[in-house]
Amino acid sequence: MQTNTKQIETQTLLQLHEEKRTKCLVYTRVMGYHRPVESFNIGKKGEHKQRTHFNE
Repeated sequence: MQTNTKQIETQTLLQLHEEKRTKCLVYTRVMGYHRPVESFNIGKKGEHKQRTHFNE
């Protein structure tokens, strides 16, 4: 029950501040240069989702 309340509160806050929100672009390094993921074709977007992320 508490989870639903938090979800509703979060959704309400997001709706109240919709005009302040900005689009977030995700960039990735491809062949030595950085490109936004949104410019990828469907196949490349699928490959990007399947990548394994790690920290050194």
